[in-house]
Amino acid sequence: MRCPFCDADDDRVVDSRLTDDGTAIRRRRECNGCSKRYTTYERVESEEQLRVQKNDGSVELFDRHKLLKGLLVACEKRPVGSEVLEALVNRIHQSLQADGSREVSSGDIGEKVMGELSKIDQVAYVRFASVYRQFKSVDDFLDELRTVIDQEGPRGA
Repeated sequence: MRCPFCDADDDRVVDSRLTDDGTAIRRRRECNGCSKRYTTYERVESEEQLRVQKNDGSVELFDRHKLLKGLLVACEKRPVGSEVLEALVNRIHQSLQADGSREVSSGDIGEKVMGELSKIDQVAYVRFASVYRQFKSVDDFLDELRTVIDQEGPRGA
């Protein structure tokens, strides 16, 4: 494993444990070159990779890192830990694989993400929705906020 800080390939594993959902092994590593620590995840890669049909008609392989990056942007400066987001990506990926189809639309992925994200953090949900649904005006943004507020119900309830 190459260190993301100094690019050395000499490290040691400090801690290993299963993720909460049991789909990956989380390893805490320390670089022997620069002594910085970083986290890696080890997971099974299936023979049949999931393919994503984009809105423009192109098809690409499912990229969990791309999905995680989008979630990290939506959750920036929010109290949502990286382990929560990793688990969310794992649930979505498992759900897509369980459907049995080897090709899924980007729209289906977006809807699953929004469903999961709305349970975790409503601000992150609205941020993600604004990009995913390509809000064109403040009215689009306000409509989504009203939906979130209506689902939440009165404060203190």
